[in-house]
Amino acid sequence: MKRFFVLFAFATLIMSISSCKKQADVTDNPFFEQEWATPYGVPPFDRIRMEHYAPAFERGMSLHNEQIEAIVSSNEEPTFENTVLAYDNSGEMLSRVATVFELLASAETNDQMQAYASEIFPRLAAHYDAIAMNDALFERVKQVYESRVAQSLTGDELRLTEKMYEEFVRSGALLSEEDKAKLSQINEQLSALSVKFGQNVLAETNAFTLEAELDELDGLPTSARDAAREQAKSMGKGDKFVFTLQKPSMLPLLTYAQDRSMREKIYKAYLARGNNGNEYDNNQIVADMARLRYEKARLLGYDSYAHYVTSNEMASSPEAVYELLEGVWTPALERSKQELERMMTIFRRDYNNGEPFESWDWWYYAEKVRQADYNLKEEEIRDYFSIDNVKGGIFFLCNRLYGITFRPLKAPVYHSECEVYEVIDNNDQPLGALYMDFYPRPGKSGGAWCGSYVEQSYKDGKRVLPVSTIVCNFTRPVGSSPALLTIDEVETFFHEFGHALHNLFAEVKYRGLAGVEGDFVELPSQIMENWALSPEMLRQYAVHYRREEVMPDELIKKIQRTKTFNEGFNTTELVAAALSDMDIHSLQSAEPISASEFEREALTDRRGLISQIEPRYKYTYFSHIFDGGYSAGYYFYIWAEVLDKDAFQAFVESGDLFDRATAERFRREVLARGGSRDGMDMYRAFRGADPDKQAMLVARGLVEEQVAEVEPLPIKELTRVDTREQARQRAERSRQEREAARQAEADSLAAIERAQAE
Repeated sequence: MKRFFVLFAFATLIMSISSCKKQADVTDNPFFEQEWATPYGVPPFDRIRMEHYAPAFERGMSLHNEQIEAIVSSNEEPTFENTVLAYDNSGEMLSRVATVFELLASAETNDQMQAYASEIFPRLAAHYDAIAMNDALFERVKQVYESRVAQSLTGDELRLTEKMYEEFVRSGALLSEEDKAKLSQINEQLSALSVKFGQNVLAETNAFTLEAELDELDGLPTSARDAAREQAKSMGKGDKFVFTLQKPSMLPLLTYAQDRSMREKIYKAYLARGNNGNEYDNNQIVADMARLRYEKARLLGYDSYAHYVTSNEMASSPEAVYELLEGVWTPALERSKQELERMMTIFRRDYNNGEPFESWDWWYYAEKVRQADYNLKEEEIRDYFSIDNVKGGIFFLCNRLYGITFRPLKAPVYHSECEVYEVIDNNDQPLGALYMDFYPRPGKSGGAWCGSYVEQSYKDGKRVLPVSTIVCNFTRPVGSSPALLTIDEVETFFHEFGHALHNLFAEVKYRGLAGVEGDFVELPSQIMENWALSPEMLRQYAVHYRREEVMPDELIKKIQRTKTFNEGFNTTELVAAALSDMDIHSLQSAEPISASEFEREALTDRRGLISQIEPRYKYTYFSHIFDGGYSAGYYFYIWAEVLDKDAFQAFVESGDLFDRATAERFRREVLARGGSRDGMDMYRAFRGADPDKQAMLVARGLVEEQVAEVEPLPIKELTRVDTREQARQRAERSRQEREAARQAEADSLAAIERAQAE
């Protein structure tokens, strides 16, 4: 997941902000310094204190207002330099303060930070709304936009001007004063509700613990028991075993515990977060945010909030999103029913009294099927996935593909568990820096994400080196054993590293061109997952943490045979969440809703979701869409998977998964370009054609595809039988697409020139 933390001058995607009320001496405030004398300009975490944030936010907003006033009060004719570029460069201090604070508010929060959130967050929303709805500022931007041909703007200048104008319009610049006031009020309310939602989910997650005795843990591997014992000791629970709702603690219990009541208790608690009728209940917040987002969309001239969001994405419309999701939903649900049938044969041996198979049974019996049908135990695999081995494998992959290297860096950290690396490019020049923070803590939000403490930019003609961060909640090391990752955690690590590479490789001239479409942003991350479990990669990094032997070929083959195992379930729970997200944001009424009833009607009654599968996220803890920048956008993952699976075929077709030429083309056309081009244009420049969703359906095991049966599965023979013919067809499509694109660009410029002449 990529957290949308960065505050662009004209795109205010603001997450949870917090601080404290105590004021600090300005002479002691690191945020008042022009530059930080730290390696790669990383934040001086060792000097930043809670009391620094409030005065820094005040100073940042004040300076930003002064910079805006300087633009609108200018007597010069509006130009790209004195208006568009000046605006793009404005608010730098405020962006820096907010970026650091927001990332820490997710990775290492505390009571003070949360207490201040409800105060500063709405204020920031109001601050950015005032700028976005500043008539004088918009008028100057509009003049540059309308004269962009006469001013001979080209390339990035033209792109930035057009994006800036569109963002002003999307932010309400064309509304009446009355409607602007309404929109601003809505945005402030949404900001406050989003902060509260996230705090409630964190509180509910931290509040639940499940204590167990040793005799209740039959079936659990030693590593899971040891982790539960360590958790109990850290909480002063003596000889007990304690499980939490953090996935590294919960999933082993769901997967291995023979005691069905234990599985039921923890899964029900997980599903009930934000839905317990207490002070942390999110039901009303969900209903209020759905209503406010609809009202916002209507003010801006859209039928629904989903129409508003998708109009600015690759998908363009909710209809296009639904077409994709529904097309995946049907085969995925059918596949999950087949998986359930197979599990039922084992379940009936344990319960032959007609007792129903429940959702908390799925992980347990799926693991039973994996062992029975594939003779594969995930616990056996984990011994080869120590966190250092996986990290080394990712470093190896990045070096083979792009020639970059990673070196430990001594730099300030916000928590002792953080690791910091400097990244050296293939020309031996510094590329940026990378933080990694792996393990769960009470002050850390759940899940995994990537952000940037310093965004790549250019200042005085010199590239500002980016500082990226990967934050995860992986299984902790226990005793003398290292952290041993699950397959899902391995893929998550590769995924987030893909986001980091996207940040590190960026070569964008203007801040306002840094962001890509939301449904494109997961391509750089998801394509990395394709390497994670490939035989070529496993032979490089999958080494037993005790015996120091490379994973044997027989085990590698077992992993390959299980690549689509349980994919009906995985796809169904993912698409269910994406559909529920689209449904609630496609509402075309401000009538109040009941979150649970709406969700049930959408998924169970209308689409036939079976009771044994819950959506990956229920509304009351769906942080992606109510606290994370993915509202009406959880479909991004499926949409981008169509891109990533098709893009990965370029490496497959090359005959070498580590083909440097293909990787360099991917870096140049996709990873380095930021938002300087539309996502589909970048994709076509790399692939030579539009993406084909067939590769995604095959990868998830939802459709059949014939492959060559060759041992020991060299990568060339894993391609499609008709690869050569496909390559010829792709080349022809590529030529046609390039010609069409050139003609479309010529026609567009001609139309603009005609309009200007008239």
